[in-house]
Amino acid sequence: MCRAIFGQNMNPSLQKTLNKTFLQLIDDLKDKKEIFFRDFLGEKEYEDLVKKLAVIYWIRKNRPVDIIRENLKVSSAEIASAKKLMNKDGIKLAIKYLEAEEFANVWAEKIKSVVK
Repeated sequence: MCRAIFGQNMNPSLQKTLNKTFLQLIDDLKDKKEIFFRDFLGEKEYEDLVKKLAVIYWIRKNRPVDIIRENLKVSSAEIASAKKLMNKDGIKLAIKYLEAEEFANVWAEKIKSVVK
């Protein structure tokens, strides 16, 4: 089933083509992705997206909910909403990338301290 865009259902073939084109655009932006998302989503939407990912990441790291709420300035409802996304494939992949980056940074710092 097609998602409604501007109140009307889009042709499935056209939707597939537009989705593919959009994702290719994101991939082609390379280091300009942040600028694109900030302009396209708007400041509040961008901040909400970043916070949602941070909530999911911290939940996965077993951070207490009250600490998440206080540090990220999010509500219990926002945390509950983020929790519902945790088992989605795209979210799991994003968290996997974040955890790999964190692991690499930790080891890079350890290596730097030994080499000095």
